Amino acid sequence: MTKADLVQEVAQAVEMSRKDSETIVETVFESIIKALRSGNKIEVRGFGSFRTRERKARVGRNPKTGTRVEVPAKRIPYFKPSKELKDLVNGGGKPDTVSAAGQ
Repeated sequence: MTKADLVQEVAQAVEMSRKDSETIVETVFESIIKALRSGNKIEVRGFGSFRTRERKARVGRNPKTGTRVEVPAKRIPYFKPSKELKDLVNGGGKPDTVSAAGQ
């Protein structure tokens, strides 16, 4: 599924224009990015959590030349699915239909 597909799904589910649903999807993504940049984690019950992990600086190798390359420390985004999402993906139940109110 692409972002455009997701926008289309939202537009159909809540019966609104594609432009309005695109604004909603963009706002959700921007909110997640903003929270991760500031070091916060995001938990969506029944779906999973987003957080960042720290990677230490290390020495790597250029695969083409074999020379050593210093790789700096960095933070990477990480998603951990909830048990409920894992069960749904593995056929352990049917997903509830989401209403326009999100209940």
